[in-house]
Order: sequence, then structure tokens, then C-alpha cells
Amino acid sequence: MPEGNSYQPPTGGRDLLPLDVVQKRWIEDRLEQVFHRWGYHRIITSTVETMDTLMAGGAIERTEVVELQISQVGDQRLGLRPELTASIARAAVTRLASVTYPQRLYYNANVFRRSAQGSRGGQQEHYQAGMELIGASGVMADAEAVLLVADCLHEVKLADAQIVLGEAALTYSLLSEFPKGAIAAVRHSIAALDRVALEEMALSDEHKHLALRLMDLRGEPTEVLAKLKDFSLNESQQAIVSRLKSLIELLRLERAQGVAVPSIILDLSLIRPFDYYTGIVFEVISAQSRQILGQGGRYDDLLAVYDAPNQVEKKGFPGIGFVLNIEQLRQELADSGHLPAQTPHSDWLIVPQGEAAAAAALAYAQKIRSDKTVRVELSLNLEQSADEVRAIARKRNIKQIAWISAEGLSETEIVH
Repeated sequence: MPEGNSYQPPTGGRDLLPLDVVQKRWIEDRLEQVFHRWGYHRIITSTVETMDTLMAGGAIERTEVVELQISQVGDQRLGLRPELTASIARAAVTRLASVTYPQRLYYNANVFRRSAQGSRGGQQEHYQAGMELIGASGVMADAEAVLLVADCLHEVKLADAQIVLGEAALTYSLLSEFPKGAIAAVRHSIAALDRVALEEMALSDEHKHLALRLMDLRGEPTEVLAKLKDFSLNESQQAIVSRLKSLIELLRLERAQGVAVPSIILDLSLIRPFDYYTGIVFEVISAQSRQILGQGGRYDDLLAVYDAPNQVEKKGFPGIGFVLNIEQLRQELADSGHLPAQTPHSDWLIVPQGEAAAAAALAYAQKIRSDKTVRVELSLNLEQSADEVRAIARKRNIKQIAWISAEGLSETEIVH
């Protein structure tokens, strides 16, 4: 038997108490309303996936997956999902092959990720809400994803967030100018905004200068796009920049028409850790705390990974999605006054006046519950005095008591 106070949640686990749940649901319900208004349908995928599915898209390191230590038929290794995109991609290819596209899907789920900091490195279970727009490419689809995340932020009354927008295909293309052996280190240093590391690398002066110029491609969109004119872009890169300009202009026009679009920071040094991104990438950043509230991007090649292995030509579909981190949103809104400050109180306390009144009290409570908007509690301790019952009602903020007699008669009392 464990000694002392050792029955605690496992390392990285967390219990959500009633007020935590009420605040979490406040956020999730509003996000769900937004998804519904945009024509998205909820998808629920398995919490447990094969390790092959989880690792196929290159979205996460194997060491971060919470792997299940159980014996499986055929030595199939299983893990808890660390994110939803891989699971939805699998479902889209294997279960949604005959539907019409584009498919608009959203989710609200928990994910599990082993902390890279060790066994006591932090929370392992997280709650997320997000969307996947599958089977659509181009500026309009990219705009839908960005405007949808903007609408989500507006709905939860998060007014000070910023969207940091990048372009993975353009960034990867520009990085190809570096020697192959140095690309990974340059990419890491740019992603970390580590200017010192770049200056100390064994690169030619020309490549060092290029790396520092790439790191500086961050700021107000028109200024960053102006800096790109100094780069010798090939035809493919120019086409990417043209699409990016169209997207930024579309977002500007939407803001001019009164749509709540957060401020946009164009950051062409933004490199998401997942290799499957093929177009725009973005992060939702708190302007105050600077923590990342969400992230997303385009992944046009990912679904082809999950196509049938014996299929000669894997087709796949273009896709774009984002995820919002519920706990980070809740932390950001904690002092805003928007989240519920307490759990909902009951409207009635039904009190049987003795054991003979129990059946009548149960029936009376059920009658009041027929109004689906009313919360009704039943007093379960038949030995309590009237003053004790009133004290409990006041403490629980219950405004009405119904005293039920053995004859089934009720007497209503307003609690002051």
C-alpha cells in the first residue's frame, strides 16, 4: 500500500475540478459554435493509434510519443495520439475516400505528449480544438483557415492576439542555397533567432550574410515583402511570393470591411518543427505573455503518405489546418473577466419533511426538472433542522427551497 499522500495523478497528469471544467467548456462551446457557422463537422478519432500512423507524417519525434507497453497480436506497437492531424489524415484516406471534397472537419480532444524535459518535465495531457480543411488549395482556402482562426479568437473575446504568418515552401527553397551539410544547423539557428550561432558557423561570408538576411525577414507585411525584392528569386519562388501577397491583401480587405482580423506579422524565418508543411504556416501569439496559443499550416503532401501502400500512384489531397491550445487560451483569459468565476448554482433545493415525505419530494423534484433549464437538488439528510437546511442553501447560493410534507404538499421559501 502507498504510504502518506501518495495517491496523486501520474507525472504529467492533471485533474480538472468543476470550475476548471466550466471554464474549459466556456471556451470549447464558443469555438464549436464558430466551426458550425463555417460549415465544419466534428470528427472523433481513436485516442490510441499504431506507432506507424503516428510517425508516418514526420510530425513528432518518437521519444515524445507516450507508447503503450502492452503485448499486441502481430507485434503491433501502439501509442497515445500526440496531435490530431495524423489521425485525421489516416481517417480521410481510409474512411472518407468516397465523399465529396473539400471536407471541413473540426475536433475537440485530448492529446498526450511525453515531455522532452524528462519524467518530471511538465504536463503530458493537453486539450486542443482545431480544424482540417481537406481537398482545397489556393489563396481562398488559405484565407478561410486564417479568417476562421481569427473568428475563433474573436468569439472567445481574445482581442490582443497576433498572427505570425510564414511560408514554408519559400523558406525551405531559400534554405536550399546553403551547403547540404549546413542546412539543418542554419534552419535550427534561424528558427531559434540565434544570430550569434549563425555568425559563428563555418560558412562563407556570402552564406552568413544570406542567413542573417533570412532571419531579418520579419515584421509588417509590406516591409518584409519589400525586402524580398533584394533577393534573386527564381520563377517558382516569385510565384509563391505572388500568392502570399494575394493572401495578405485579401486579409487587409477583410479587415477594412470590419472583419475582426488580428494584426499580422509576416515572418519568413518562421519554421515549424514539422516537415510536412508545404505552404503557409502560422502561429497565434499572445501580445502580452508572448506564449503560443495555437499554430497551423498547409500540408499538401501529407495525405498521400496514408494512401494504400500497393497503389502505384498515391494521390492524396491538399490540406490546411490549425490547432488552438485550450489551456493556454484559459490562462490568457484568466484575468479578463470573461470566463465564469464560479460553477452554476442550483435554482431549487427540495426538502422532504421526514421519511414519509421522501417519495413526494422525489416526484416534486422531477416535476420541476421538466423545465430543462432549471437545476434542482434534493436534500438527502432527513435529520437536518430547518436552520441547517437554510444555511446550506445560502452557502450554495440556492435561492428557493421547497418544503415537502408527507401529504405531498409543498411550501416554497425564498432564501435571503
